[in-house]
Amino acid sequence: MSVAKGVLDPKPSNLGFLHCPRCLDVDKLYAPENYVVLYGGWAPFDSRDGTALLGDIDLAFLAIYAIGMFFVGHIGDRVDLRVLLTIGMIGTGFFTAAFGAGYWLNVHSFYYFLGIQLIAGLFQSTGWPSVVAVVGNWFGKRKRGLIMGIWNAHTSVGNISGSLIAAAFLKFGWGWSFVIPGAIIALVGLIVFLFLPASSESIGAEDDNIKDSGKNEIGTPLLEGHTEVAEKAVGFIEAFRIPGVVPFALCLFFCKLVAYTFLYWLPFYISHTAVGGEYLSDSTAGVLSTLFDLGGVIGGILAGHISDRLDARALTAASFTFSGIPALFLYCVYGSISLYWNVTLMFITGMLVNGPYALITTAVSADLGTHSSLRSNSRALATVTAIIDGTGSAGAAIGPLLTGYISAKSWTAVFTMLMVAALIAGLLLSRLVMAEVSAKLESWRSAAVPNVLPVSSVEGA
Repeated sequence: MSVAKGVLDPKPSNLGFLHCPRCLDVDKLYAPENYVVLYGGWAPFDSRDGTALLGDIDLAFLAIYAIGMFFVGHIGDRVDLRVLLTIGMIGTGFFTAAFGAGYWLNVHSFYYFLGIQLIAGLFQSTGWPSVVAVVGNWFGKRKRGLIMGIWNAHTSVGNISGSLIAAAFLKFGWGWSFVIPGAIIALVGLIVFLFLPASSESIGAEDDNIKDSGKNEIGTPLLEGHTEVAEKAVGFIEAFRIPGVVPFALCLFFCKLVAYTFLYWLPFYISHTAVGGEYLSDSTAGVLSTLFDLGGVIGGILAGHISDRLDARALTAASFTFSGIPALFLYCVYGSISLYWNVTLMFITGMLVNGPYALITTAVSADLGTHSSLRSNSRALATVTAIIDGTGSAGAAIGPLLTGYISAKSWTAVFTMLMVAALIAGLLLSRLVMAEVSAKLESWRSAAVPNVLPVSSVEGA
């Protein structure tokens, strides 16, 4: 969607002023006599309100995605995750392709595209709670941050691949930028159904075997089986009461607001901003924007590894979030100087923005899903993940929506909004950070006493 926006919404020749250092009188420049379109666009997005309409489409998709996340997580702890993922992936592929089919069917109804995105968002909400629960079923806790940081690189690899595929097919018609990715995810959904072992039990392995095989490198397994006791899935109220769930969920709200604004609007921003005095094509902007996700891969791995070494999830997440504020400012002000500066600052920003986002949605969610207060009940992973990521997805819906309206006036205001969101995200973890720092100081004071280990705020806050 982010790559196709530049084609759906026409590019005025005067949009260069929207970059941060050049905010002028927007209303005058958007006056009909000054509105020069370089190419036609696609109705209804080719109007003056086209950018806002695209923001509404983003809101529809992400809002239903966030709402569906809560229900899917609750279901995910009760059904076969392999089947749930397959249904979600095939449904996502079908409706993604249906959005692109509007190109050949010559559809110009806003409500057609809105309805398609609503249904697509519902199917996509099956993904994250399910995959985190599956990975959580297999990997242990000691190096969870690093393992899940590496594993979480798939989100950025998917964003990069999707952007490259969409950009490559854009010249054949914007519909192909939806149909091809839709066909790919539907095909992979069939592969998941045929080959994914969602848990050790699905291949006839005993929990004790997984436990023994993981001791040498991974440490204590994430799910210590008590097969003699029938576990009962955890409800929403009980999951909300787990210490740390609420502050991390609210923090993710603002982290995803920042991350998803980049995901949905970065190619559009690049193509509408003069970089080194020149405007880039939509396909080039789509390719260039993948460097933000590449930085996200490094940031996710670094955040996971650092949090493992420090045994401090909240401190790591807050440090990345606060560091992202100056990175956002520098990209806003200096990103247009040259292609080199744009690429460098975009990569750094992606690393600092996506680092805490990746950490919270993976290792932190898995930690809380197996919190000691659950009394070894393992059937809470998908529910806890859904609560945290569902709350975050609400922020992911609001960010692109606000950007659609604010960017029509000034990109400076957009970046100011992102910096404020990053600040709030870090402050929301203040109590957990202080708990982790206090635990570290206490452990250092008692370092001479054997068998005294630091306690992470995720487990003990």
